[in-house]
Amino acid sequence: MAETTATPTINLGSISRIPLGQGRCYVVGSDEIAVFRQRDGRLFATQNRCPQRQGPLAEGVLGGGRIICPLHAHRFNLDTGSGSEPTECIHVYSVQEVAGDILLSLKGSRS
Repeated sequence: MAETTATPTINLGSISRIPLGQGRCYVVGSDEIAVFRQRDGRLFATQNRCPQRQGPLAEGVLGGGRIICPLHAHRFNLDTGSGSEPTECIHVYSVQEVAGDILLSLKGSRS
């Protein structure tokens, strides 16, 4: 018989906690995860710390499916995690809104 494994999913609470066009940092276990809500309502989730200077990405400038690090202006694609430098990338998570709540999937990245 095939074994199935459930993907760990965390309910981060109400979508209303993140204003349109902004991000918010959540601590899940020992990880900081940034959840972004674009002005068009799309949700994204990434690691919160920039790989170069450890800037808080949840406080960066959001738009066009990208986040700009508030410390040094490097840009990251929120779908793939790729950065403006070829060697830079961030971890992305699957996130969705269900019945007004933010559900974060901890298994694997969305790339």
